[in-house]
Amino acid sequence: MLTDNCSAPLILIVEDDCNHADLIRRCFEDSPDEYRLEFEASVSGAKNAIEKHIPDLILTDFRLPDGFGSDLVSTADRRCPVIIMTSHGNENIAVESMKIGANDYIVKSPEVFEQLPGTVKYSLMSWELIMARRLAIDADLRAKNDWERTFDAVPDLISIIDLNHTITRVNKAMADCCGLSPKELIGRKCYEVMHGTPHHHPCCPHAELIQDGLEDTKQIEEKRLERTFDITVSPLHDADGQLTACVHIARDISERKRTEEENTKLEAQLHQAQKMESVGRLAGGVAHDFNNLLTVILGNTYLSLMDVDPSQPLHGYISSIKTAAEKSADLTHQLLTFARKQTIAPKVLDLNESVSGMLKMLQRLISEDINLSWQPAANLWPVRTDPSQIDQILANLCVNARDSIADIGKITIKTENSILDESYCSQHTDFIPGQFEFVKLTINDDGCGMDKETLTKIFEPFFTTKELGKGTGLGLATVYGIVKQNNGFINVYSEPGMGTTFAIYLPRYGGDVSQAQDEATIELSLGGQETILLVEDELAILNITTTILTRLGYSVLKANSPGEAVALAGEHGERIHLLLTDMVMPEMNGLDLSINLQARYPKLKCLFMSGYTADVIGRYGMLDEGLNFINKPFSLPDLAAKVREVLDS
Repeated sequence: MLTDNCSAPLILIVEDDCNHADLIRRCFEDSPDEYRLEFEASVSGAKNAIEKHIPDLILTDFRLPDGFGSDLVSTADRRCPVIIMTSHGNENIAVESMKIGANDYIVKSPEVFEQLPGTVKYSLMSWELIMARRLAIDADLRAKNDWERTFDAVPDLISIIDLNHTITRVNKAMADCCGLSPKELIGRKCYEVMHGTPHHHPCCPHAELIQDGLEDTKQIEEKRLERTFDITVSPLHDADGQLTACVHIARDISERKRTEEENTKLEAQLHQAQKMESVGRLAGGVAHDFNNLLTVILGNTYLSLMDVDPSQPLHGYISSIKTAAEKSADLTHQLLTFARKQTIAPKVLDLNESVSGMLKMLQRLISEDINLSWQPAANLWPVRTDPSQIDQILANLCVNARDSIADIGKITIKTENSILDESYCSQHTDFIPGQFEFVKLTINDDGCGMDKETLTKIFEPFFTTKELGKGTGLGLATVYGIVKQNNGFINVYSEPGMGTTFAIYLPRYGGDVSQAQDEATIELSLGGQETILLVEDELAILNITTTILTRLGYSVLKANSPGEAVALAGEHGERIHLLLTDMVMPEMNGLDLSINLQARYPKLKCLFMSGYTADVIGRYGMLDEGLNFINKPFSLPDLAAKVREVLDS
């Protein structure tokens, strides 16, 4: 409907045909949404209108008495979307219009005029997404520039040195210390600059790192510079894990030795984080390809189990394959959880309810010889996290507690509200300023306890005190990763013979709890008769997913690329109910493909899938609230349920 409400979108209509202009006006009068219309009959008139005030969208005829509507694209200068109209379906005009930045191109007809409000509505929606993406790109550029400025603002002496001891980059502090400009230092040998010698120092940390690949910190007195430094040398690896260079950070400790104990503690935390990050990069690097392979394996095993009689030996063999594949998927998820790169679905939880629901399973895990005591706090604050992560924390800590108890013992699980002061919170590297209210989850046992040396290593990946074959060394690393991913703290108290206490602090959720907890449970059937456009660049996954969906009764249009998907959508149009697409593909990512198709087919629903880690997925907007997503590898029941959920939503 047309309105004078200044908050309604303002549409500038540029049309010299009075009849067409009148048809457009009537279409917007019948629209359920509110719009303001402004009409011009020439390019010059439209330009004058744009100079006065930028509309929310420009809808312009292609040919006008004094020029072409496409000229208004440059006038708008990316400040609002432009839709080109023409009476002739000339493909060249459409292509050229889109090349110069038009948001859409339509051919005039009575039917198209009737759909104009819908076309405008979805153009405005897609424009909001485009503008959001541009803002993100600008933010990335600003972040890069900020990093460059920060690099030069750091007072420590920082240099990047290749495997031939040649300096490739330095910050301003390093250059100032040497009395040279950064350009004058680049290309010179580090030992010539620092020591004034033709060869490296016998205890050179850089030379040692090249030999063993390990980060090292040494206290070195540089007589030539008359200073004493703590020099930290860290490795830089390429995508294949090969050592390519080293980062040297030299900190003047001449006037800070009295605070050496505090600095040592901070360096130990940094060292721990770097070791975890290196395994995180390893886990994230293989997760995508491994998840794709597991998707194919699981899909084929589920289909095979459907076709083989359970009484046949072959059914048991296939079940074993399925079980092994599922365990492999769990191991990958556990590695990514440790690395804080797994995809998660956070919800607002009552931690008491989550723990209560796990008690029976935990009792089975720890056996009946061990007493499991549950002490829930009254009026516990809510937290926001993935429920499966709470299950992982409880299972890992209770299994560790069980293994520390020689015979009969006790494990106590307790919850309470906790308010921490700022000085305590600031001691943790991931502290969020202003967050002082936490829900505390405590798991205590009366087992053998741990000495100080063991305590310093318990969160390291693959570190275990258990016998060979009885532990992976990932349990506590997983717990650590989950707690840090949820912006929490974890403290451990233990002494030999005195048992162990793990205290986990999760931030209190401060949102609308009633709304967050009002989530309806949907009864899902496992099949349907709708038409699904499936887009996947991995041919094996495309074929197995097509087979699964077909067996579930759906009609499947499969595309091996976004280009094929666009072509199929053009042929089948409104008959397609769901777009099921991979996220990261050549030509176009899944989100852009969905925006492209939904602009043409507003009723089209979308479900995204990916085997990439959360940090990669997040760059494409896949973790935004409200988007439907399924992570690879997925099982047949999971895929069936998710497809049904999206179609029925």
